[in-house]
Amino acid sequence: MVQAVVGANWGDEGKGKITDMLAEKADIIVRFQGGANAGHTIVNDYGKFALHTLPSGVFYGHTTSIIGNGVALNIPVLFNEIKSIVERGVPMPKILVSDRAQIVMSYHILQDQYEEERLAGKSFGSTKSGIAPFYSDKYAKIGFQVSELFDEELLKEKVYRICEQKNVIFEHLYHKPAIKPEELLKELDSYREMIAPYVCDTSAFLWNAIKEGKNILLEGQLGSLKDPDHGIYPMVTSSSTLAAYGAIGAGIPPYEIKKIVTVVKAYSSAVGAGAFVSEIFGEEADELRRRGGDGGEYGATTGRPRRMGWFDCVASKYGCRLQGTTDVAFTVLDVLGYLDEIPVCVGYEIDGEVTTDFPTTPKLQKAKPVLKRLPGWKTDIRGIRTYAELPENCRNYIEFVEKEIGFPITMISNGPGRNDIIYR
Repeated sequence: MVQAVVGANWGDEGKGKITDMLAEKADIIVRFQGGANAGHTIVNDYGKFALHTLPSGVFYGHTTSIIGNGVALNIPVLFNEIKSIVERGVPMPKILVSDRAQIVMSYHILQDQYEEERLAGKSFGSTKSGIAPFYSDKYAKIGFQVSELFDEELLKEKVYRICEQKNVIFEHLYHKPAIKPEELLKELDSYREMIAPYVCDTSAFLWNAIKEGKNILLEGQLGSLKDPDHGIYPMVTSSSTLAAYGAIGAGIPPYEIKKIVTVVKAYSSAVGAGAFVSEIFGEEADELRRRGGDGGEYGATTGRPRRMGWFDCVASKYGCRLQGTTDVAFTVLDVLGYLDEIPVCVGYEIDGEVTTDFPTTPKLQKAKPVLKRLPGWKTDIRGIRTYAELPENCRNYIEFVEKEIGFPITMISNGPGRNDIIYR
């Protein structure tokens, strides 16, 4: 069976933990989109890890981890990540990289940095990981596919052609030094050496695994609201964050995805710019940020303080609908135990009218949150393993959210550890 783990909101929902947990019963875990611009934080028996490219199920000896064709592959980042987990006592994982994946080049990272610098106050809040220039080049058909690393004649011709094109932008738009074809060829040679042991036709591998009845887990990056088609455009990422894209980014038939676990946080957080209706500020935000996550709400890749907000029913209902949710995993619920009452955003007021439908960005920027306040439970719920043991007000909060979003909450995470989970 194939199941997907994806995010309902802006990312940072806790997908890493849920993937790590579900991977115990999986044979194969696939990263199907995105790059090293966002991370998944994992706490398990080996310690605490921030993964950026490796799938979150990489810590189990029985699993195969796949980097799918839809991923923006930064080869040195992947290589260093493998090395870093092995150095901390994790057994060398079995890793396969799609021969159709495309490569993040050093000039993509430079271009990302230069563009944010050029835009100054109007920038997109990029992590400067080269992701937007990478996907731009992929769709402009001037990217490097992993398979091309093994064709030297093709590489030489392509490198000179791409340098001509890129240097117009580098020299005349950004007023920066030109990139040199000789240096790019050296870069590509080093990438070939690093990646060669892992490369294969992962789509064929997955097709055979499906026929053999293997359990496959697709791991998404970021969340619905960062999708370039359905998110808060233009403050979005550059690849589709939806479970439907998992079929494309892994190279499997769409009808094989039978279960879609959408991860939803018990409050809201976001990294980067863009509309965020339920956002809170000042001391209220600082306290939630300090208590949140598994050691504070800071980006796993950037270390940036996350923007904080109350749970947003409008955004979460929309995010779950787009994902095709079969199950909701409700995370970091334990964090809210300090509050006397918990505000929840149940609607958006736009031009004097209240809506519960998530609008396009121009309307979203005018939206004000309509809040309902629910009584808190004022106790620590970590360590609880059954739903019935949760405080009544805690259960009421879960059931209120479930009714508002319209999708079943079947897993509740009440701590950062692999076993801090309640099945419902």
